[in-house]
Amino acid sequence: MNWQSITFDWNQARAFLVTAEEGSLSAAARALGLTQPTLSRQVAALEEALGVTLFERVAKSLILTDAGIELAEHVRAMGDAASRVSLAASGQSQQVEGLVTISTTDLMAAYVLPDILRDLRGKAPGVEIKTLCTNSLSDLRRREADIAIRHVEPDHPDLYARKIRNAPARIFAARSLLEITGKPLTRKDAASMDFIGFDNNQELVGYLRLFGLEVSEANIRLSCPNGVVAWEYVRQGLGLCIMADEIAARCPDVMPAFEDVEPIHFPIWLVTHRELHTSRRIRTVFDHLAEGLLKAAPAGARRY
Repeated sequence: MNWQSITFDWNQARAFLVTAEEGSLSAAARALGLTQPTLSRQVAALEEALGVTLFERVAKSLILTDAGIELAEHVRAMGDAASRVSLAASGQSQQVEGLVTISTTDLMAAYVLPDILRDLRGKAPGVEIKTLCTNSLSDLRRREADIAIRHVEPDHPDLYARKIRNAPARIFAARSLLEITGKPLTRKDAASMDFIGFDNNQELVGYLRLFGLEVSEANIRLSCPNGVVAWEYVRQGLGLCIMADEIAARCPDVMPAFEDVEPIHFPIWLVTHRELHTSRRIRTVFDHLAEGLLKAAPAGARRY
């Protein structure tokens, strides 16, 4: 915005708008609590500042010129905005509405967010939520999303991030699959088991080895980049995979696969852009997500 191009005074613009709405200087002066000469000077000053004639004075009447008619539309929009500013500043405007896009994984969107968004609907019914399901990092600075749930801390100064907590994850399998083995599995059994991949099998093998499992890409015989589909393969007994406790806890047909493998922990970050400080709708959704994700911790879920 070219701020130097704004050369008029809002009080003068307000005087013009009220005069146009009321139809006379005397009526406008009464509406604003000013004297008629003061109001007349403000309208004349606006005409001089803009270099246009806003009213034709016919007898005792004021008739808007073509320039005045066009200007009145813009100043009326300014007046509406000014009214909203006053209401918000006084705490009278409590309406929170508009679109907020949340970027997260498909698994988080499918299993964890529904309860959180259900509560948000009651708190802010005017807010429209769009979930962008992706396993890659959305570019918040380019407004691909307003808020992102991530497992890595952002390193850009234009982004605001809050670490919600560390979340546990384990190797899970369908109860039906484990029943077939006829005995509890230990990490020594991992080399003979099938695993379900999500997208990057080489990366998955690295994570599995963090659990102390001696496996290779040959153990990943089925994969799908859609996390919900891959998790369904696990639930159907087609293989094992890593999953967050808070998601597995919602699925009674799965259980930890290895009795001697401890969980690992990964961070949950909530990230947004600078509009968090100026947009009530984004702030409302951000704070609600932070509270909901904290409550979703496995301590309140099924214990293994």
